[in-house]
Amino acid sequence: MFINTKRISQLKAGAFLSYAVLCLNTLVGLLYTPYMLRMMGKSEYGLFSLVASVIAYLTILDLGFGNAIIRYTAKFRVENKTKEQSEMFGMFLILYSFIAVIAVLIGFVLWININTLFGKTMTYSEIIRTRVMLLLMIFNLAITFPFSIFQSIIIAYENFIFQKMVVIIRIFLNTGVMIILLHWGYRAVAMVLVLTIFNMITLLINYFYCKSRLNIKIVFGHFQWCFLKEITSYSCYIFLNAIMDRIYWSTGQFVLGAVSGTTSVAVYAVAIQLQQMYMQFSTAISGVFLPKVTTMVAKNKTGQEISELFIRTGRIQFCVMSFILSGFILFGKQFIGLWAGNGYSDAYIIALLFFIPLIVPLIQNLGITILQARNQLKFRSVLYVIIAICSLGLQIPLAKHYGGIGCAVAIATALTIGQVLVMNIYYHRNQGLNILSFWKEIGKMSVVPVGVSVIAFFVLKNFSLDTPFSLFLGMLFFTLLYVPLFWRFSMNKHEEDLITSPLKNIRRNFI
Repeated sequence: MFINTKRISQLKAGAFLSYAVLCLNTLVGLLYTPYMLRMMGKSEYGLFSLVASVIAYLTILDLGFGNAIIRYTAKFRVENKTKEQSEMFGMFLILYSFIAVIAVLIGFVLWININTLFGKTMTYSEIIRTRVMLLLMIFNLAITFPFSIFQSIIIAYENFIFQKMVVIIRIFLNTGVMIILLHWGYRAVAMVLVLTIFNMITLLINYFYCKSRLNIKIVFGHFQWCFLKEITSYSCYIFLNAIMDRIYWSTGQFVLGAVSGTTSVAVYAVAIQLQQMYMQFSTAISGVFLPKVTTMVAKNKTGQEISELFIRTGRIQFCVMSFILSGFILFGKQFIGLWAGNGYSDAYIIALLFFIPLIVPLIQNLGITILQARNQLKFRSVLYVIIAICSLGLQIPLAKHYGGIGCAVAIATALTIGQVLVMNIYYHRNQGLNILSFWKEIGKMSVVPVGVSVIAFFVLKNFSLDTPFSLFLGMLFFTLLYVPLFWRFSMNKHEEDLITSPLKNIRRNFI
């Protein structure tokens, strides 16, 4: 049997580099963000986060087509349909160019109305800088849409090493240039300009790689409406999910910018950055299991077998996420004070309001894969958008009275109703997953995290954790208490083997 060793090496290297990118982004977030916050100040960081959140909304105009390009490019390659592939690229280039024009028009309308939207909470100088940054980001977006098809093509051709290496190099260069500019006294506008320049360079590199190395040809003049309809039916639920994400994680900055000011936006943005790091840990874990569950569903495995995998994966994710959540509850306030600086204490409460309800969908995100494999995403996508829109309606009045904490309460309420209560009922009744057994297992595993956290709380409250060293000692004490107890009373043999087996292999190879 012929095995494509080049493809396998690309997949392995791509998987390794994906985790390298995750670690690098987390490291940059932890080390670079404190420097940036102190050099920029709350007002400038708030402006930058506000404009970025506005532009994030315009990115949903992608409509999920990027994922569709990857899927259908791979499909046409397997079927050796070179002509259809080239015609599809031409169709998407026209579509994305049209989307870019729409994005520019919407951005221009926002640019005109900046004073109306934020005039009550911003100074004249802040309004001017916001206008400049918005123009730069609109230009960035207009270029990104049509050129984004080349990154999708590279992924579809499974050239993961090149794609990930470009990302890694960009992270290093972008961060390095930012540090230098901040040191020289430049602020938010310079950051947006640097982001725009590096984005354009990346897009051009992807374009020339596709033309010279992959020999990609683009054919215009064969716009296939039936094919577009098929693609749209595939990508619409991805689009709905993107809308939900934007409402949850970008609306707060916009609302706060309109009713509270840039200082509140900065504090809220710090909490959002922590939330993104928190979610990445679960995503990295679940990605290992995606091929297996897809194969099981394709082979029509029984509901019991899929439920067992759902429970097993949820337990593994809970091992990591419960440790992070417990640690953040105990040390998050002191960590934010040392990491972000003075004046960001509300970010702890905001982040905690995100973390607690999020742990449920994060340890159950294998359910999304099951729905994808069964092509049954419709209920989840529609539900999440409805719940997210309701949360937006709640964010506005709460933000006026309680600032960023009010926004977080609205989002936490929506997460609890939609992603915790309703989806667990749906998984149980409509997908045949044994949710009762799932929560029975999680309940047994939760005894140690809750017990250790309570003990650590009463012990640590007698000590001051206001210096990096004392905070480190407190975290070390918690870890040394938590890990052995969790290993002994919460983990099963399978979970222990996931940790010990690689260590045994390493010892066997080097000893």
